[in-house]
Amino acid sequence: MKHNLDFEYGRDLLINLCTTLPTEEISISESVDRVLAEDIRAVTDVPPFDRSPYDGYAFFASDTTYASQDRPVTLRILEEVAAGSVPTQSVVEGTAIKILTGAPVPIGADAIVKYEDTNFSKDEVTLYGSVSVGSNIVPAGEDVKAGDLLAEKGTVIDPSLVGVLAAQGILTPLVYRQPMIGILSTGNELLNAEDAPSLGKIHDINRYALEAACLHAGALPVFLGCAKDIEEDIRFVIEKGLDSCDMIISTGGVCVGDYDRTPAALELLGAEIMVRDLFLKPGGACIYARKGGKMICCLSGNTASSMTNFYAVTIPLIRKLSGRSRTVSVTTYITLANDFPKRSPKTRLLRGKLELDSGQIRMRIPENQKNGVLHSMIGCNVLAVVPAGSQALAKGTVLKAYLID
Repeated sequence: MKHNLDFEYGRDLLINLCTTLPTEEISISESVDRVLAEDIRAVTDVPPFDRSPYDGYAFFASDTTYASQDRPVTLRILEEVAAGSVPTQSVVEGTAIKILTGAPVPIGADAIVKYEDTNFSKDEVTLYGSVSVGSNIVPAGEDVKAGDLLAEKGTVIDPSLVGVLAAQGILTPLVYRQPMIGILSTGNELLNAEDAPSLGKIHDINRYALEAACLHAGALPVFLGCAKDIEEDIRFVIEKGLDSCDMIISTGGVCVGDYDRTPAALELLGAEIMVRDLFLKPGGACIYARKGGKMICCLSGNTASSMTNFYAVTIPLIRKLSGRSRTVSVTTYITLANDFPKRSPKTRLLRGKLELDSGQIRMRIPENQKNGVLHSMIGCNVLAVVPAGSQALAKGTVLKAYLID
């Protein structure tokens, strides 16, 4: 068991202990935000033929070599070709074919001119300037060429990739299965959200916040219930959850108080504790254990602590299960937009909001950064890393940061 680790070291250690889930084929219509389980290469050019990007006329560019306003060139129109149709004639010297947007370029034609740049009748079109070879022709393969690598294994499918897959006729992409994440809340003090307030009781908000965060991470949350501060109750719920879920996330009971029974529950379960606590604030109180190859992530009951830990350490584990090629959130450097007055004996993760100030990206720190204060995380999109041992931070300080993505 590793104890009181640097959070980045502990995170990387835990990522390496997770195993990516099996694959499945799904409908392309349901594939957004799923993760590709294989490289995708183009099997055909896109577009598959030279085509016209405008309504106009296709012809030999050499026919217009000496064309000008004073000496226009008139060409005989052979036929009209609309999108979805195929030319039946070839362009020869002195002729043109009327062509509409998206239609294939006729054999023999090597240039296209827009309608608005000509004078035309049903039978003839007149041009008033020279046109170069290749003008206004979209070549086959301009978007994608057969054999191109379109997306790598581990890529999250976005709407643009859905369109690219459809263009290749890939209607059932191979993806990794979505992780099912069992969520357990512990504590004698917890009420369900629909329960009336009661003195000494609090509503279970961790459940709902973590369910939403799991969905946002591409996982499927499964609420396992609330357990009392009794190790046998906690053990029973975790064990039951492991039967159907790929990972368990619990909140509460991870410290050393009389009613913190999660460590004892894990011992009863026979789980192997991999990491106990991180040198971190907030979110340092935690236990990461394994049972049957599945990770059990036990986080603090303090709402901001559990959410901070989730974004910093737990979500990379979910991404590993999901098969994503990038598990750790995007790292950048930010400049503080306001002061932070506190010392940081441990590594601190400051939640904040990015803003653009005179062309520079800055992070504004919400006032209340306490462990149990969740409302100050609303709208936050970045966690800034304050090194252990830091004194108060002044506006303008540059810090490493992880995007909440």
